[in-house]
Amino acid sequence: MPDLTPVKLPDGQPVQRVTARPNEANPGGDLFGGWIMSEIDISGAIVAVQRAKGPVVTVAVQSLTFLAPVFVYDVLSFYGTLVSTGTTSLTVKIEVFAERFWKGESLVLKVSDATLVYVAVESPGVKRALPPVMA
Repeated sequence: MPDLTPVKLPDGQPVQRVTARPNEANPGGDLFGGWIMSEIDISGAIVAVQRAKGPVVTVAVQSLTFLAPVFVYDVLSFYGTLVSTGTTSLTVKIEVFAERFWKGESLVLKVSDATLVYVAVESPGVKRALPPVMA
């Protein structure tokens, strides 16, 4: 049974926000997991690109959990955190929250979380070292 306990959105700005549209729904009325996975990957790549200062590619989804269903017209907020870096790789955690509106009320639920690994590239198939962190 999914945890439908309302939560607050995290402090800070989300990496991305998007409204779930009818064309992403499955016949059961909630959103395709694949669509949510795609948005998670895009959000993680934004975090990785900002640190890598250039293009990255996804090399692994270490974990992905769907905690509650997402419905049409939910507003999804994707929050990203850079967890670790290597010479060329970056690990990013993404948390997804749905803001659901019903009869003038708003309900926020955590609906998914994931950890993904990206690699910085200079061209297709060619890794590059991450630039040093600027103080």
